[in-house]
Amino acid sequence: MTHAYDTEYLDDAMRNLGEAVDYAVNVCRLKADDFMGMFIVSSLAVQFEKGVPRVISGLSGTELVWETLQQSGVGGKLPEPQIDYAYSPVYWCGWILAYYQWYTGRSFKDILSCISMEEIERLYPALHESPEDKFIDVVNRRISGRKLPTKLQTLRKTAGYSQRELSERSGVNLRTLQQYESRAKDMNKAAGRILSALARTLGCSMEDLLEYEMDETEEE
Repeated sequence: MTHAYDTEYLDDAMRNLGEAVDYAVNVCRLKADDFMGMFIVSSLAVQFEKGVPRVISGLSGTELVWETLQQSGVGGKLPEPQIDYAYSPVYWCGWILAYYQWYTGRSFKDILSCISMEEIERLYPALHESPEDKFIDVVNRRISGRKLPTKLQTLRKTAGYSQRELSERSGVNLRTLQQYESRAKDMNKAAGRILSALARTLGCSMEDLLEYEMDETEEE
């Protein structure tokens, strides 16, 4: 499986997102889901997902919160930086979320549309001393059960096209398009000419159309 970014940055990323959630909740008195909502709409989330060194390693957890709040238009004096962390349940939520995002390459938006920070915290007693793979398995099963829309469908709707309009503009057969959106056909096995035509029409890369691969443990 191809991970979101190089392994050498993973420890910093996990620690920093853990510290960010801890600081946001325990010092700034925000709800974890509210903070992550602001983080997702900021420019920081996409950079974190791509492994931009400045964001996942160069900034501290506190600085991640500060920049997130500034981009969200939250004014006022912010609490002093937190120096010591007691590895609280909310710290673990950020820490394990960063690992899951790195492992799967999914966006934070996609992940948290299936499982909230509140729900992740409820997993803490059972999973915080378990290998990270256990958390991956739990969340993968939940995502699989939710039947999320395909990337193709999401990109089509974002572009404002109906299925018929996309078919006409791209030259891809309407029935074929419908089958990819419903997962009756596997987009990851689509012919290159189809991926190229759809990507060109939707203004994205061919890789953006490919679906996530579930972890092998889920398929057993």
